[in-house]
Amino acid sequence: MKAERLPIPAHYDPERAGEIRKAPYAERIAEAEAWAAEHAIPPAADDAVTVSLVVVDMQYTFCHPDFEMYVAGSSGTGAVDDVRKLCEFIYRNLHRITRICPTMDTHGPMQVFHSLFWVDEQGRHPDALTTITAEDVESGRWKFNEALGPALGITADQGRRNVEHYVRTLKKNEKYDLTIWPYHAILGGIDHALVAALQEAVLFHSVVRRSRPDYQVKGGNPFTEHYSVVGPEVETDADGARLAGENRGLTDTILESDRVIIAGEAKSHCVAWTIDDLLKKIRDRDESLVRKVFLLEDCTSPVVIPGIADFTREADRAFERFREAGMHLVRSTDPIGEWPEP
Repeated sequence: MKAERLPIPAHYDPERAGEIRKAPYAERIAEAEAWAAEHAIPPAADDAVTVSLVVVDMQYTFCHPDFEMYVAGSSGTGAVDDVRKLCEFIYRNLHRITRICPTMDTHGPMQVFHSLFWVDEQGRHPDALTTITAEDVESGRWKFNEALGPALGITADQGRRNVEHYVRTLKKNEKYDLTIWPYHAILGGIDHALVAALQEAVLFHSVVRRSRPDYQVKGGNPFTEHYSVVGPEVETDADGARLAGENRGLTDTILESDRVIIAGEAKSHCVAWTIDDLLKKIRDRDESLVRKVFLLEDCTSPVVIPGIADFTREADRAFERFREAGMHLVRSTDPIGEWPEP
């Protein structure tokens, strides 16, 4: 029988969970091989019960107070605490987690949710955290920045029709109105990287279990938001051309697992929409599959910007809806062996 929980390796320091630093790869890999031998941990391929851990967007841009999109939560230290708890969960359950799927929000400067994409009648860009509604676009308050057309491969008319189609589709599908977010998760930047402490934990797991991390890149299409790793907010442009679609490979992988665990940032946005999309796919296949999904409610925090925006209530309502649908809300400190049976 597997040990209930493993000790945490000596290299892990919870006080450094939020630091920007280099992960010492060679040292950690050697330690991981020794750790697997010391604790007689079998390779993931031998797992009788397969467990997939989906880690949503635990990158510096969301998880470090100095970066653009830090998810403070109601405590002010939300994402840093979430990283620490998740790292400890991974180390204590190395022998039970079959695969880890980290998602990576990945953008460029010219995207529909970035300021550069939009202008008003005077050619001014919207401030970060501006909300752009269907009514704003229809009235001409905000419009596509035609100067970006050549770089994006579209005409001014296509740009105009695409943004009108986009905000109308968000409204029709009962999605959040378009928010202009600070520039973030720019490919190649430090802010795009996984937090080093988590990167080490994923690497350590990979070597101990002989299991390759299944990194999932999302958010690169300039014409749509992509909160959910399962699929984009809007799938087609004004002419019906496909922008992005379902990540069917990931959906199949996680739904074929015996258990699926989900954590990450932000609870109110990328985590909530990922779970919501997964729930829809489950209902399309087999309603009973919902019982295999476990949400680490203490390893995720909502977007809270004091005096501007607080999505705590929306996040809590979403998780309550997921619980009512049959998913399990659990904590990282609860032994997996004591979790409800799927």
